[in-house]
Amino acid sequence: MTTDVLPDDRALRVGRRERALAHMEAHDLDVLVLGREANVRYVTGTRSLWTAGTRPFAPAAVVVRATGAIHALMTWDEGLPDDIPHEHLYGLTWNPMNWVTALQGIEGTATARRVGTDTISPLFARLLPMACPQADLVDGEPAMRAARRVKTPEEVTALRTSLAVAEASLAAAVAELRPGVTEQHLAGVLLEAAAAGGVSTPATQEVAWVTSKEHPWRKVERDGRVEPGDLVALTSGVVAGGYIGEVARTWPAGGDTDAARWLYGRWERLWSLLYDACRPGAPASDLLAAYATAGEPLPPMPVARGLGLGFDPPVVSTGLPGTAAEERLEPGMALAVTGYVWQEGVGAVLGREAVLITSDGAELLTSSPFWQP
Repeated sequence: MTTDVLPDDRALRVGRRERALAHMEAHDLDVLVLGREANVRYVTGTRSLWTAGTRPFAPAAVVVRATGAIHALMTWDEGLPDDIPHEHLYGLTWNPMNWVTALQGIEGTATARRVGTDTISPLFARLLPMACPQADLVDGEPAMRAARRVKTPEEVTALRTSLAVAEASLAAAVAELRPGVTEQHLAGVLLEAAAAGGVSTPATQEVAWVTSKEHPWRKVERDGRVEPGDLVALTSGVVAGGYIGEVARTWPAGGDTDAARWLYGRWERLWSLLYDACRPGAPASDLLAAYATAGEPLPPMPVARGLGLGFDPPVVSTGLPGTAAEERLEPGMALAVTGYVWQEGVGAVLGREAVLITSDGAELLTSSPFWQP
């Protein structure tokens, strides 16, 4: 583990920028002005300034299609890739007109016809036309979503690294599971193991909880102590090198396991259908249909969502059936796919796997074991 702030590997940066520029061309964008951290990291290959907590929109990175140049909100060398020259950096300012001056100084903004932004604020909706006087301001987020939805080979390698930390952390928590242990202790063990693996940024809020036997979606309501017969869900999510890796498993805490064995059988049938739905060209709605075929109710969380730098497309959820029907799975997509089954008086089995869509099917990126009776 290193404490140095280093840029992403060159091959990773180059592959992502090529996709971003290609989709700028496909969406007829001359300039992209980016403020969302995942998009900024995607094109610059380094962490940005002022990324802790919620903040208003500001041009944290600018991409010019004609030259391929990247301009970034940065004022020092730490983490700066060698392919972003110092003259392409600009500093944080609280004076709005200084932003206009900085953007006016970028080659290509004065003559751009179409400028896309991944988000906007009322202030910058007025400032950007001053810096790009000949341009129409349009939504640039579709171009970035299209670029990010399919992963480069180097991105898949980065995801494997993140998932390895997530799975090692999960294994450490599973080793501590026993009657009498608390949810807080399990969460602490998991997060400590992730930190030992070089990751101190969790990707999920809930880490370990006893599933309720009375309600299909809730945690058990008591002091957080595990009792014999409980089904304990463990979710390990980490952010390593900007990439999110997630895996989830459910383990029983001793006691009578006959009912748990039956419930795990239901989960395995559901998962088989979900995995079969992960094929190139298939509508994402097939993942929702897998629950119906298995006779299981859809869970409140997304059934699948893209893994990558942040919350990548697609998002397959019961609340977005139309979106899921329009989405088509493509080779190179990386998904976190969730199987969830519940039975009154028993609890729930949650399992989340990372799946890579390939040219002829799918590849399972996670390998953490499940409980075996």
